[in-house]
Amino acid sequence: MYFGFYTIFLKDVKCGDLVYGRNIYDYQEGTLVFMAPGQVAGMNSNGQIYQPKGYGVVFRPDFIHGTSLGRHMQEYSFFGYQSNEALHLSERERTIVLDCFSKIDHELDQAIDKHSKKLITTNIELLLSHCIRFYDRQFITRDHVHRGILEKFEEVLNDYFVSDKPQLIGLPSVAYCAEKLNLSANYFGDLIKKETGKTASEFIQSKLINVAKERIFDTEKTVSQIAYELGFKYPQHFARLFKQQVGHTPLEYRHLN
Repeated sequence: MYFGFYTIFLKDVKCGDLVYGRNIYDYQEGTLVFMAPGQVAGMNSNGQIYQPKGYGVVFRPDFIHGTSLGRHMQEYSFFGYQSNEALHLSERERTIVLDCFSKIDHELDQAIDKHSKKLITTNIELLLSHCIRFYDRQFITRDHVHRGILEKFEEVLNDYFVSDKPQLIGLPSVAYCAEKLNLSANYFGDLIKKETGKTASEFIQSKLINVAKERIFDTEKTVSQIAYELGFKYPQHFARLFKQQVGHTPLEYRHLN
């Protein structure tokens, strides 16, 4: 089934696996699932007949245009999470989510007036803001799932810079690292931010500068050669970034030691 909507599902009973893209959702009772427009999803019941039960909120992208929700929609990065990154609710969180659903449902039952759209979108925004908080909790309580991600991230970058990938495909991207760790770019980025206080891009940049500092002392190579080895198309971009981060140009830094 093609979804042209923003969709939020709360599943109440076991009724088969949710197939989302090419993946199977970590989709148990009490799981909250988010889908963005343009995704394809369906149910995998393994030939058994189920009666699905749960709650959902579905809204079109154009419904939120010009609203506070529309202006802040990019903050809810979990709409871009992968199948194994669903939100697992505690009982208390489930009660809060159902209360938000109830408020939205109540407003939909009213006669439409000039306040309807604002009240509906405000309650959806409240629901999504709660979900940001719940994901912060999940990053902590499901630490056993995430354990070692930073170390693995470091390994991915180490392997990248000792290979010929920088010359072949350029600087390492967040999407590349996330794929290597079997995570969506959004979830990976949010997780690294929670763990380190840095964005994944800042972490990559910090690693890049550390590698560059080591290589600059190889006086048999020019700064331009080092820049190309690291994945820069233009040496001047490397020199600009290095000075911005270190306070010296690569050549100045080489002569400091």
